[in-house]
Amino acid sequence: MTQPTLIRRGHDGVIALPEPLPTALALAASGVPVLPLRRGKVPFSNCRTCAGNTCGGRPNMKTPGPCRCPGVCHAWAAATTDPAVIVSPPWAAAWRRAVCVAYHPGAAGLTVVDLDDEDAIAWARTALPATRTVATTRGEHWIYRGTMTSHNAVRPGVDIKSSMSYARYLGPGTGAMADLPDAVRALAGKKSSPVRPAPPAAGTLPAGAGECPHRTPAYLERGIAMAEQRITEARTAVHATVFRTFLAVLSTHGRCGCLTEAHVARLFAAAQTKGETLRHCTDAWTNARTTLGL
Repeated sequence: MTQPTLIRRGHDGVIALPEPLPTALALAASGVPVLPLRRGKVPFSNCRTCAGNTCGGRPNMKTPGPCRCPGVCHAWAAATTDPAVIVSPPWAAAWRRAVCVAYHPGAAGLTVVDLDDEDAIAWARTALPATRTVATTRGEHWIYRGTMTSHNAVRPGVDIKSSMSYARYLGPGTGAMADLPDAVRALAGKKSSPVRPAPPAAGTLPAGAGECPHRTPAYLERGIAMAEQRITEARTAVHATVFRTFLAVLSTHGRCGCLTEAHVARLFAAAQTKGETLRHCTDAWTNARTTLGL
């Protein structure tokens, strides 16, 4: 990322962001896929055609690639480097409402280690190799060259944003960018997996159950699609709806190991289009697991 300096930090510590559209075009010209963020620093919601991923858009990993919708749909998967798309009428309307610019690190060949506070920064300075550093409102982004699966809360105050995620653009940063180290990849390995729960204890499976009773593709697909629709159609109490939906999915599929990262990504994407942050999604998923004793 060799963008021009488009950000400054004032004497009071407040980060001053530039106009979103010029920033987005500058980033796209350097090969970094961008998308606008609305109030709350979250992606714009899917349009009616794309609601619930009924269009088969990118978060539905069975049909990767852009959907036919010209709008800013599908959260991180909407990120683009095409200036014609960025200035098109559907996107132009979004930029007028945008509060800042985000980018898809994985699609740019990058991984962002998001450090939320001073304790996390102090840990990184002793545990990780130096790299490009960008100041955030509460901490720092450490940017490495290379990609991996995104993970939230790999340790207190530390998130990893790369594939299937987005990060706010807060400036070009300082320092030389280093290659993604094994120390960062190891953080994901140390985190308990949210999509591969341990099998239930002996005697808790239904009689005659030797293999997973939910592996019928149609059954699982219908369940995930219904969960996406339930979240997408929520008009009030979105937080509570997301938690209850995650709880329902896990109560049915959480003990047999049939959920994959792609399934969870679809649920998270549906929640994020309703304004939930990645942290909110992860917290809701973790709380649902805890409630069910997984």
